[in-house]
Amino acid sequence: MPNQLPKIDFIVQLMLENRPFDQMLGFLYTNEATPNVSPAGHPYEGLTGAEFNLDSAGNKVPVFRIDQNTHRPYLMPKSNPREGFQATNLQLFGVNSPAPGALASNSGFVVSFENAISYDRSRNESDALPETKPSDIMGMYDPSMLPVMTALARGFAVCDHWFASVPTETFPNRAFACTGTSLGHLGDDFKILNTPSIFGRMSTAKLDWGAYGYTGYPYVRTDYPDTKAAPKEKFGHFSDFYARVKAGTLPSYTFLEPGWGAGGNSQHPVTDVSLGEKLIYDVYTALRSGPGWDRTLLIITYDEAGGGFDHVQPPATAVQPDSFKSDEDHQNFDFTRFGVRVPALLISPLIAPGTVFRAQSGVIDHTSVIKTLCERWPKIKSLTKRDAAAPSLGDALTLAVPRTDDPLVGVTPPTSGEAVPNAHKPSKLQKRQAGVVAALPIPNEYGTYDHDQPTLTTAHDYAEYIRDRTAAWEDHVERRKRTHAILRPSPISRRATRGPSTQGGPPTPPAP
Repeated sequence: MPNQLPKIDFIVQLMLENRPFDQMLGFLYTNEATPNVSPAGHPYEGLTGAEFNLDSAGNKVPVFRIDQNTHRPYLMPKSNPREGFQATNLQLFGVNSPAPGALASNSGFVVSFENAISYDRSRNESDALPETKPSDIMGMYDPSMLPVMTALARGFAVCDHWFASVPTETFPNRAFACTGTSLGHLGDDFKILNTPSIFGRMSTAKLDWGAYGYTGYPYVRTDYPDTKAAPKEKFGHFSDFYARVKAGTLPSYTFLEPGWGAGGNSQHPVTDVSLGEKLIYDVYTALRSGPGWDRTLLIITYDEAGGGFDHVQPPATAVQPDSFKSDEDHQNFDFTRFGVRVPALLISPLIAPGTVFRAQSGVIDHTSVIKTLCERWPKIKSLTKRDAAAPSLGDALTLAVPRTDDPLVGVTPPTSGEAVPNAHKPSKLQKRQAGVVAALPIPNEYGTYDHDQPTLTTAHDYAEYIRDRTAAWEDHVERRKRTHAILRPSPISRRATRGPSTQGGPPTPPAP
């Protein structure tokens, strides 16, 4: 059937954190009668079980299945791998600074993990469990351990060639997902990206959108100029999202952020992966129970691989998003190489079961969601050269009549019962966001905008500070809007003070 995207009225994206494709979905179709071919007959770039890396001593470290016999399976790989640009180069090329035109071998993941564990322990900063081994980075989940993701991947569509937009850490990739660029940034340390976002583009096109954080403000609230300027009604918590689903008032595009921090459900190492399974389950079941399900496309993605092993080499065919040729962090990178492959699911009753979706032209990355929005609503204008060139996801929607079956019938999200190490500690992302909201312009008791971020210790401290300061900023913005509305003369009263019109008549009297 032809592309059925015009039948979709609601596109919902849940972007999780820092997991590679192979770790979450590599064994999805390995045990089929024809290995790595879906029941629909689609070839699948999965694992064979023979993949390996070498450790620093030259020993072969093969992939292995994470199953019920694995110690603390839902906390694997039991420590936080490295995810920045230099670390990703080491993982892909075996060196931190590959030569121009070098081909990735995906051979340095174990050595990179060795380095991360050793460095953290030497500084007494490690979140690693005591038993963590470098070989743990080669653990890949058996499908039985991720029943929700497995059932949805088999029951709808899995994208086995979806790559991170840039070979580095979280916020540059999230920036590509929302703006089509990171403006040359390769690190998480920028406070605001001064470029238009997809949210502003939708507002310009007079299309509704919303962004929701699990229990707090979504980070995109303060990441871009047009989201900072957007009405506060565009943002909320998951409870607000669920209420809109139930009421049938979903916006055209919804962006969902998980709960951050070690105790959250983002699936960032080291968090409890089973909590992310429950989150995916809840989002899917809410949408499927809502009145707009037949017209909904749910996209589940991860921002980047987070240092975890994947065996597929990222293509070096990315379109540079901007006119400049270098990067802001002076890493000699030209943004023509994608990042490590990440898990991605497309879920809709207009998608056939067993679909393995690959674009017919181009490489799928995070900007393909922007392209899909532009294709569905042509009034939305592209943001950069990257999203303009990206392939759309619409061709995955091939069914003229919505399906009524539910692949999650009988599926229960797993529970681990494991205590997450250092769950009280703030995450790097929470620290970053605290710095962002600390810079928000809010007058203090002296009428100035001076503000020093208070001493924050725990993840709870950071979450409360981010919540309270963002709320105070929103209240300040709303008060200014009301004040300006009161002080601004009405159009009639402005005409009344101008004197005789150019048409020669008397001045218009003020309204009674």
